[in-house]
Amino acid sequence: MLKAVILAGGKGTRLKPYTTVFPKPLMPIGDKPILEIIIRQLKAHGIEDIALMVGHLGELVMAFFGDGSKFGVNIHYFKEETPLGTVGGLSLLKGELDDSFLMINGDTLTTLNFSEFMEYHRSNNAIATITLCSRRIDIDFGVVEVDRSIGQIKGYTEKPTIERLVSIGVNALQPQILDYIYPNKYMDFPSLVHNLLANERIVKAYIFDGYWLDIGRPEDYEQANIEIEKISGQLGIG
Repeated sequence: MLKAVILAGGKGTRLKPYTTVFPKPLMPIGDKPILEIIIRQLKAHGIEDIALMVGHLGELVMAFFGDGSKFGVNIHYFKEETPLGTVGGLSLLKGELDDSFLMINGDTLTTLNFSEFMEYHRSNNAIATITLCSRRIDIDFGVVEVDRSIGQIKGYTEKPTIERLVSIGVNALQPQILDYIYPNKYMDFPSLVHNLLANERIVKAYIFDGYWLDIGRPEDYEQANIEIEKISGQLGIG
């Protein structure tokens, strides 16, 4: 049965014009497409059954990876005829999932240890576990705190830096997650989390302090190609 789901159906709008005729999952990082790096990482952690959610230019992705045998994995394709969001497409997998599974965005470059992450998820009896990284956000303006009811200024900070935990697009889920996803309806991951919390289900955080980069923007894609040699030994793919 399936053990990993890779979301590879987006249009890669932020990477245009590259992705106008070329699917983002096939964009090369070093000498390999980002999606190949992810698949090789999954294989290195013993995850060999993979569902690829494809959409935009999905035929090119399917032609490149085939059934997965050349990478030592089994790939099953599920095509969204209309965009279903970051979790809506999981409804296509009903009946295919019978145990904990990993869900990862197809444009995520990370040194996360998938085996340790999945073990953490299972040990906490959670229906979902979200990998989080700390990010510092620089604000290039003076930020003013105001009591709007009386127009009184209460504080003033010049160009502050805010630190927040952000999702890196790697999640561990239980099959029961499908009970909270509407079949063939558009749904993004934040909406699913709100739904789970409203139903008092356990959603855990996994704080990760290693390397992570979302290659969705041109500047991030360029950064990934600059840094790939430095982190290649930490990816675990040889």
